[in-house]
Amino acid sequence: MARTVVGSAVIVREKYYWPDAQLNFWTIIMLAASGLILGVFAEFMQIQSQMRLPTPWIMPYGVTVGALTIIFVIVEMILIAQRKLLPGIMMLLSFILLVLYITGAVGTGIQLFGGNNINNQCNAFVFNAVQRGPNEATLAWLQQRNICQCWQAAFSFWIIGAVFFIWMIVIAAQVNQNSYE
Repeated sequence: MARTVVGSAVIVREKYYWPDAQLNFWTIIMLAASGLILGVFAEFMQIQSQMRLPTPWIMPYGVTVGALTIIFVIVEMILIAQRKLLPGIMMLLSFILLVLYITGAVGTGIQLFGGNNINNQCNAFVFNAVQRGPNEATLAWLQQRNICQCWQAAFSFWIIGAVFFIWMIVIAAQVNQNSYE
């Protein structure tokens, strides 16, 4: 620990050593997860608007949480560059985003497998009704398949993001315990 005496106060600065490879891998995965969630739900909001349908709450929620995660990762990278990344801050913000990601996974799961049962509709009307050839029906089928696969990808990346936030909480706790001069 580095100590600095200022008047009668003692300022203690600890140095924390983060595992570079794990932190870089975590950052890349979280940028991918948040970017996918943000992009998918922004596209869904645009589709709902174009079709003049009401927007379910999960869509603006996904855009917001995706954007918050990207901001979190940018702040993390700035703190890394300044060598001021604190494990306590990473644990706190990771926990908050973990709760948001679990909520997103539950909300998307309800849309995908619950009352509307998007998954069954995709299986019945899209995946089991393959279109081929250079025509409008094939283009419409490709768009429908894309929408179905986007729902599945968003659900998967909510879960992946939640798992990686748990992993970050564990890494930050280990960094906090192993801090030394």
